[in-house]
Amino acid sequence: MTTLPDALYAQIAEACRAGDTFAEAGQLEAAKARYLEALKLLPPEHREWEAATWIHVALGDAHFRLHAHNKAFKCFHNAVQCPGGLGNPYIHLRLGQLYFERGDVDKAADELTRAYMGGGVELFMEDDPKYLAFLETRIAL
Repeated sequence: MTTLPDALYAQIAEACRAGDTFAEAGQLEAAKARYLEALKLLPPEHREWEAATWIHVALGDAHFRLHAHNKAFKCFHNAVQCPGGLGNPYIHLRLGQLYFERGDVDKAADELTRAYMGGGVELFMEDDPKYLAFLETRIAL
């Protein structure tokens, strides 16, 4: 995998840090704007770059926290296709939660199981307990 030029990487990282600061302050719309700025800085075929993985995750988290589940789903669907995305427990957690919110319980169970197998029960502790309770109806924890 090719690496981004240092100057471009620095610009992307700075935009994401600013987005993270806004997200931590609960200013999710401002955070989204900075994450989108970072995404637009990536070269064409952005799914080839590892930075795209964490940008999509950060943007997806902002959408998730805003209950914009369709937009969040698109972000995490993109993230799982980027370097290091497939098999990332956190990405599978969010995909499972979003499938659950869509009512697709079979896909939710699959993704949440992947998250549990890769990250354990601790991964579920930050979010609504309904996701872990649902998973307990599907697999033995």
